Amino acid sequence: MARAQCIVHRGNRLLMVKHQMNDEEWWCLPGGGIMEGEKPEQAAIRELKEECCVEGNIIAEVSHNKYPADSQSYTYIVDIGRQEPQLGVDPEFGVPILVDIAWFSLKEVPERDRAFLWFSGLLAIPEFYSEVGQWGDDISYPKDARR
Repeated sequence: MARAQCIVHRGNRLLMVKHQMNDEEWWCLPGGGIMEGEKPEQAAIRELKEECCVEGNIIAEVSHNKYPADSQSYTYIVDIGRQEPQLGVDPEFGVPILVDIAWFSLKEVPERDRAFLWFSGLLAIPEFYSEVGQWGDDISYPKDARR
């Protein structure tokens, strides 16, 4: 399955949507599956409108990645101007799975979800590249994940 998603930011804050499914919750970029015959760019803009109720303009593609299970993801920097996002729906599922929408700084994003942001090309945005460049050389890793 292929996925298209949008990086929408205002300064150093990212627009993210919260999903809830099977007793699990996670934050991710607005996006979703690419329909048959649809270009990734079209899917990204459609998903942004469905999930966040805003129109967007693609500024640049920042990543095209392949996951281990023959899946792909396309990520685009998207401008929404002064529109105010609102929680929309994900019509691909029979039940509501979108439960929240918010603007986050990197320090507010859970570690697991932040890892997916790096994979998606977040460092292509100067504000985030600059912030990460100031982090220092300390080594850290989530305590539960150490083995």
